[in-house]
Amino acid sequence: MEQRPIHHCQCSLCQQPQPHPTQTLHAQINLLVSTLDERQRRLYAGLESKQLGYGGDRHMACITGLSVNTIAKGRRELDNLDLDGRIRQSGAGRPPVEKKDVAILAALEQLLQEDIEGDPCRRLKWRRQSLHRLSELLGSAHSASAPTVARLLREMDFSPKVNRKQLAKSSPNRDEQFRYLHSQKRLFLQRGWPVLSIDTKKRELIGWFRNPGKIWCRDPIAVNTYDFRSLAEGVAIPAGMYDLARNEGFVMVGTSTNTAEFMVDALRWWWRVYGRRQYPDVPALLLLADGGGSNDYRVRLWKYSVQRRLVNPTGLQVTVCHFPTGASKWNPVEHRLFGEISNNWAGRPLINYGGVLAMIRGTTTKKGLVVHATLNEKRYATKIKVSDEQMQKVQLFRHRVLPQWNYTLKPPRD
Repeated sequence: MEQRPIHHCQCSLCQQPQPHPTQTLHAQINLLVSTLDERQRRLYAGLESKQLGYGGDRHMACITGLSVNTIAKGRRELDNLDLDGRIRQSGAGRPPVEKKDVAILAALEQLLQEDIEGDPCRRLKWRRQSLHRLSELLGSAHSASAPTVARLLREMDFSPKVNRKQLAKSSPNRDEQFRYLHSQKRLFLQRGWPVLSIDTKKRELIGWFRNPGKIWCRDPIAVNTYDFRSLAEGVAIPAGMYDLARNEGFVMVGTSTNTAEFMVDALRWWWRVYGRRQYPDVPALLLLADGGGSNDYRVRLWKYSVQRRLVNPTGLQVTVCHFPTGASKWNPVEHRLFGEISNNWAGRPLINYGGVLAMIRGTTTKKGLVVHATLNEKRYATKIKVSDEQMQKVQLFRHRVLPQWNYTLKPPRD
């Protein structure tokens, strides 16, 4: 509520140059009146007028600057005080447009239906229906301003909305795969064997580039106007691994390209530095991976690299369970690791690799997430072909349940 300007009393006592105790009282009355709304002002002035008696209306009008009629109205309202909270009587102002034009709601809804469903041969469907545009289309037959159109739309349960991502190409075996994946996860966790959720985050440009999000600061950070690759000092490709049992994250930041060999090198780093100490003498490892990307279930190089560079040197039996197509958001590494990392560096330009690693390592949660990070500057080749002879060396054993998504890689027989 906007505060009313403070009125200066015009009574004879307040106008005289010599100080008088009444001047302070009247100044306090006007200060109080300036904080009240319209109804409260007239009720208060009416109450004071009743206490003054004959001539009270004119005296209070002189003190407060209110109309004599307004003060008299306040006195009458005090005799029959209504506690409904209204400032003015109901029925004031012009009647709403839908009362004068009962057909306007139907006309407005018809315009919106044509916008949503309309005839593809008509131009009306392909033009954005803003509030001003709808006001124009209603025309002289149903006159309504843009704010009135907005009010009518809200009363009709319309509101501005963005597109909702709900439609997805779902595999018919989606539920079966989720049930099997969770059964494998429970089995490994019950035995105390490691379960890693793995994925690769999107490529980030290194330099003074805009990073979505906000941070508390006195002045905004100036960044490049354009996100051109030529302006970057390099790229950062985080390959993440999330340990479900220990609530611990491991991120290898690559500077080359996202390939299957890069993801396997990240797994080798985890096992060499952390895994073999945290899980001594375990025979097997479970990997929860997406259905696409560098660790696609159809990519030969992924299986070949896991066999040659992880299984054979470590002697681990590696089981891989892929999430169904279009279900990567349920991979724990997405929301338990990468989501928290994105929140931690939101609004901060990734100006160098040291800062990237520091912000990844500084990511924590209330549940005690700990994140380790390292930099991998190795250059990885792309478009590597794995021959049939090389695939014959892969000890690949597919599971009976959805074998395209579930398989185990075992060390070679002696």
